[in-house]
Amino acid sequence: MGQTLARDANHAHLGYQAEMLSRGLQDRLDQRFAALKHLAGQLGDESGEPAVEQLRANRSLLAHFEGVMVSDAEGRVVADLPEVPGRVGLETAHTEYFQMLRHSPWPYVSRPFVGRASGEPLVLMLVPRFTGEGEFAGVVGGMLNLAHGQFFRSIASLSFEHQGHVAIFTAEGEPLFVPGGLAGAVDDLSRLDPPDFQLALDGWQGETRHELQGDTLLVAYRQVWDADWVVAMMMPGRSVLAPLQAFLKQLWWTWLVAALLLLALTRWWVGRQLAPLHRLEGQIGEVSAGKRQRLLLSTDLQELRQVSATFNRLEQERSEALHRLREREAFLNAVLGSTPTGMFVANLEGEITYLNPALVAMLGLAPDTTTAAVLERVHEDDREGALDLWQHALARRDDFLRQLRMHDARGELLWLEVHASPVGGGEAPLGIVGVVKDITERRHEEALRRWEAEHDPLTGLLNRRGFERRLEEALADFTKTGAPSALILFDLDHFKSVNDNGGHALGDELLRRVAQVVAWEVRRSDHLARQGGDEFGLLLPSCTLSQARTIAETVRKVVSQVSVSHEGREYFVTASIGLTVFQEGDDAIETVLARADAASYASKRQGRNGVVVHAEEA
Repeated sequence: MGQTLARDANHAHLGYQAEMLSRGLQDRLDQRFAALKHLAGQLGDESGEPAVEQLRANRSLLAHFEGVMVSDAEGRVVADLPEVPGRVGLETAHTEYFQMLRHSPWPYVSRPFVGRASGEPLVLMLVPRFTGEGEFAGVVGGMLNLAHGQFFRSIASLSFEHQGHVAIFTAEGEPLFVPGGLAGAVDDLSRLDPPDFQLALDGWQGETRHELQGDTLLVAYRQVWDADWVVAMMMPGRSVLAPLQAFLKQLWWTWLVAALLLLALTRWWVGRQLAPLHRLEGQIGEVSAGKRQRLLLSTDLQELRQVSATFNRLEQERSEALHRLREREAFLNAVLGSTPTGMFVANLEGEITYLNPALVAMLGLAPDTTTAAVLERVHEDDREGALDLWQHALARRDDFLRQLRMHDARGELLWLEVHASPVGGGEAPLGIVGVVKDITERRHEEALRRWEAEHDPLTGLLNRRGFERRLEEALADFTKTGAPSALILFDLDHFKSVNDNGGHALGDELLRRVAQVVAWEVRRSDHLARQGGDEFGLLLPSCTLSQARTIAETVRKVVSQVSVSHEGREYFVTASIGLTVFQEGDDAIETVLARADAASYASKRQGRNGVVVHAEEA
């Protein structure tokens, strides 16, 4: 009870600390983005010496950044501050941040990278700059040094009572800021990848507890949305019980003296009670070692004589049963050795005792390979599930039937079907016999058919069938747990004129480009589909209505920027977007689809190129 109250109190405190830190980081980012936007407005489309002079006139930016750089529309660095040899002239067009800003008007925070000129680990805060006509003219970027920069060095001093510390990750799970005291915990967190950590990377905020290498870690997760960062405020579990442990430490000597006295008293009493049994113990040991066949105990104690007689009878029965088992095992080995099908034998504890020649050849194993070595060959994603099912089958004496992946001696991956059954022997089974079939080719064909059945061949997105299956799963999860989810349906405005004037090949190219830009903008957990023609669907699991509005507006903007050209003419489309969220009483996906579809038609009636939330939720 006390431990639970302590953990709850510390969870609440961690959540408060994490919330304040995430808001502070957001405010710092907003200040820096505002400074960069101001500089981008002053620069316009200038490059060369004018850009250098303009940058020198804004040296106050070095209070926010370790460095500032300006690139032109082709991604070439044209000015930097302070001037670092080799930085001007660097090509950045291939970088992920330049590609992102080329197609988006929004500020962006890059993933961590090592600067080619400085050799330091950096994060770039970037804003696009535009010409007077609104054309993309390059980027302005502020550099934050992960190792020595003021932005992250100020966080290193943040901690609170009981050894709590803060770490920052990117949404891809890359450690961005890790103080020395948390390095081991962060390494364990990245390696073990607990479910709540993955939820935080996907946008969840809250408090949780992780078990890492036997240690408990209390963690509060918060999001820094503009940078796509995850703030993790951590407290070692040992700090939660520190006051109680200090009290218990004071009682250590009292416990030690009491335990020693009790141990001495117990030993004296047990010694008196067990003295008559020492000789019986010695003879039983000799029987176990094969030095005698039965007990021959001379004693006046009736109870010991009864124990001796019972033991002799059981030993005789055991020897006879063992003899019968060996005979049956020899017969079974002969049968298994002659079959062309891969087969194995295991005991009732699940340890493999025999591999027939066909299975040895199939997997490239030695005939005396241990169970542990066989398990090592099983693909890591299948190993735990297969082992759990194997142990369950052993405990219930049921058949084991499973398809799994396994590496052969050359390292090639095989799909195998394993079917193992207990072999009856009267009241109890004698062991387990398994059959192993190579189904690799069949599985590859099935996987290809499954993918083709649920994906659109033009865009590579989910098709209507695959999308509706995932929608069914999301609705079932909502009904069971109440987790919020949203559905977006949209089609392309003016798409018919692209097909009519440019032909279906041009229309297909436009559909592919729309699919690419929308897929770039949504989260990893979202499901994007082309349902047919120019109709698209987007399922947003674990997403509130407010978050869904933001995503829908982003989709609308990026679609409006997509274009294709044909015979000197450039074609644009827009999106009429309908949005709804799962509601109490939704018992079929058709209900949800109908609401989103109605909202999409409402968007068209209102003039297209808009986002409409279903009237019941607006």
